[in-house]
Amino acid sequence: MKHRVRTATAAAAITVSSLVGSVEPAQAYQVDCAILLCLAGGWPASAPCAHARAVFIRRITPWPIEPPLQIWRCPMGASFSAPALESPMERLYDIAFRDAPQVSVPQDPLPLVQVQSDERADIDISGDAFDFVRSIRVFHIQFSQRQNRDGDCIRSDGTRLGSYGTQGDYHWRGSSVAAVPTASDLPRPSGCGQVNYRSVFVDWRDHEGNYGFEEVRY
Repeated sequence: MKHRVRTATAAAAITVSSLVGSVEPAQAYQVDCAILLCLAGGWPASAPCAHARAVFIRRITPWPIEPPLQIWRCPMGASFSAPALESPMERLYDIAFRDAPQVSVPQDPLPLVQVQSDERADIDISGDAFDFVRSIRVFHIQFSQRQNRDGDCIRSDGTRLGSYGTQGDYHWRGSSVAAVPTASDLPRPSGCGQVNYRSVFVDWRDHEGNYGFEEVRY
């Protein structure tokens, strides 16, 4: 199974780039299926994956801060003409790209998704083949500190962490700047140096375990 998923993601890295001229318009495929596949494959260079990554980042750009991957919008359990023994990633490739010209996309903007969702994938993704989904973390960083006239350090830390559950459901919980990865530009002064920092930081690991991140200041 693991070999088949790796094969599918490797094929995606090669094949997605060949779709640059065939997907018209860029949104003519299931964008969350494309995010899932492109993320797994390490965001291979192509027009579809560039668009998928742009949507992924736009969703964490305030306001509101949305789940960057909305896996419940990718119909992985959908039926279509395909070999019966395809792996989940191979079926995902079919959904996201192979049938792209036939996918209809509404012209009106979709309503905003709530920042927390109990919706989940429509197939079982609890296996390690989909660990890369659960690797996605969204840190909403709201931190300030200063020293008052009496020499006391006044700190305010409203950092929250958004993460994915076993089946792709997305939830926020309280966190702190101590948990923010060092890849963030968050200042980390010694003592009580003055800091006033707000951003949304997202990181992930692709199917091969390679690390990636983006940060949006506001």
